[in-house]
Amino acid sequence: MLLAIDTSAGSSVAVVDLEGGILAQEDEESTRRHAEVVGTLILRALERAGVAPRDLSGVAAGMGPGPFTGLRVGIAAARAFALGIGRPVVPIASHDALALDAAEPIAVVTDARRRELAWSAYAASDELGLPVRVAGPALAAADAIDAAIVGFRRVDAATIPAGPLGMLAERRYAAGRPFGPSEPLYLRAPDVTVPKGVVVP
Repeated sequence: MLLAIDTSAGSSVAVVDLEGGILAQEDEESTRRHAEVVGTLILRALERAGVAPRDLSGVAAGMGPGPFTGLRVGIAAARAFALGIGRPVVPIASHDALALDAAEPIAVVTDARRRELAWSAYAASDELGLPVRVAGPALAAADAIDAAIVGFRRVDAATIPAGPLGMLAERRYAAGRPFGPSEPLYLRAPDVTVPKGVVVP
């Protein structure tokens, strides 16, 4: 049983089980309130599922693509929660969650702000229903996205649902497939940088 957290677009938290499916999912579509809501979403999801933290075997973290600030909130929350319960963090590419059990080629598209969209393209899922990414993640200008994903059915997502993200992690583990990526998929540098010569403690 996993807790799953994704803040690559909006914020979503879920409790999932390989056999039981998605036991609870809590969402917030705002892309500017990740830090404010993620703790509350975790508490609500656990309460709705009737699950205690000690019952979890790990925490699935959506690794993006996504804007720097929002994405790191969810990853930090996943790491902190996992550390607190002594369980591992399972990294999953966020877009992959929406390509689980895809019956046809699709392109998952999320808002990257600054009039840009993040996208990943997938072939139909493999024999286990797991995603087969064939391109991306990448950025495209909002008015150029259709040209970038020709031949794929476009799937827009305001929020990456943590339920499918967690189920993807469960099914990859059951199939002996690797997780990843191990590092966040930031598609552009953060807005704020540390000036040269400044030492960050």
